[in-house]
Amino acid sequence: MFALVILAGLVGGLVIAGLTQHDDDSANAVKAADTAAFPVSSSSATPSASRSPSSPAEADALAKAKAAAEEASAEAKAADDAARKKAEEEASRNKTRTTTAPPPTNSAPKYPVPSSCDSYSGNKKIGCAVLVGTGFGLDQMPCLEKLWDKESHWNVSASNKSSGAYGIPQAVPGSKMSSVGADWKTNPETQIRWGLGYIKSRYKNPCGAWSHSQSTGWY
Repeated sequence: MFALVILAGLVGGLVIAGLTQHDDDSANAVKAADTAAFPVSSSSATPSASRSPSSPAEADALAKAKAAAEEASAEAKAADDAARKKAEEEASRNKTRTTTAPPPTNSAPKYPVPSSCDSYSGNKKIGCAVLVGTGFGLDQMPCLEKLWDKESHWNVSASNKSSGAYGIPQAVPGSKMSSVGADWKTNPETQIRWGLGYIKSRYKNPCGAWSHSQSTGWY
């Protein structure tokens, strides 16, 4: 009887052990299935920034994502800089509109500006018409009048024996004016056109030339 009891106990233990192992295997199978069906979310996984890429494809994807982020950041910064620059330029323009502009470079003392070229006669009237026709403002005529009053009194035949200067603008030598016309010795318009070209290339405008002449005695 005692032997039967011992034998029954051993058989029962084996059955229980078998059942326990079966339960463990089942639990492991269920856990594996759950893991496959519900992968660990990125919030609970190790961040990609703190781990090495598991494959070349993943490394390439991370590099592209980083480059895209940097490009987007650079574009946003460029847009911000452009908007700020535009706002600064607009503010500067508004400020300029509300303040008095400084006098222009090469400006001479202000003289009364004629209402039209009809205010002059003779070679001065021709000079005024050529002045306006070549793009200068009528406000430059008083300076031109004073400049060539001093140089030649607007005399088409004025000459300086010591320097060789000739004509209304006192070109040195006078033959330079042939670049405008063969009639440079007698035609006031030819001389005036040459003289205004010379003034524009050296002093920008007649008032600039007159200012220089006042300072140095020549132009």
